[in-house]
Amino acid sequence: MSAAHPLPPDAFILAGGQSRRMGQDKALTLLGGVSLVVRACNLVRSAGLEPRIAGARRDLSAFAPTLPDDPNHCGLGPLTGICSGLANTSTPIALFIPVDLPLLPARLIVYLLHHAMVSKSAVTVVSVAGFVQTFPAVLDTAALPSLQSSLDSQDRNALRAFRGAASSLSRPFSVLPIELLVQAGQVASPQALPPGLWFLNVNTPEDLSRAETLLAGRPLQVI
Repeated sequence: MSAAHPLPPDAFILAGGQSRRMGQDKALTLLGGVSLVVRACNLVRSAGLEPRIAGARRDLSAFAPTLPDDPNHCGLGPLTGICSGLANTSTPIALFIPVDLPLLPARLIVYLLHHAMVSKSAVTVVSVAGFVQTFPAVLDTAALPSLQSSLDSQDRNALRAFRGAASSLSRPFSVLPIELLVQAGQVASPQALPPGLWFLNVNTPEDLSRAETLLAGRPLQVI
């Protein structure tokens, strides 16, 4: 780590969703025989960080230290876990990933953290085919007051809150195009998946089936 960031950044796995579309707790849903929460923890550890779990609806402390959501903001989306994480970190920046993005490569996390440190960005995210992705996200802890205001408002869209936080701090909102990172050899998928598939959200049983197919190296059927 650089002198400006002597401690490894904190890393938070967001697991506070209600999992309605999955029909069971997503964190404990098995993909390839491994739960999504274990896959998320392994991803964070592969990037050289120790995970913490924010907002879990059941006890996941067997997998990593847990951080409950603010009881006044439960069920209000990922901003709840993000604000709890930023309020309970001792590092200048923190990484946030949801529990349902199991196909992300660890190298992407490493690169995002490096860029955030070098650029001193308030927010660092990526884009795929021109579409900005909300997660993974690296956030400066100074963004907390603005994000808390968004959480307290009627508009709790995380990406809009990220943009507003960067604007309030007059600091960069960095968007890194995945395609350029791949072309430069900075990031690659261990399963050799194209970048667009790295961001498959496992929200439903159908999504889970797609992810199983991709991890097994089988082509997806086009219907």
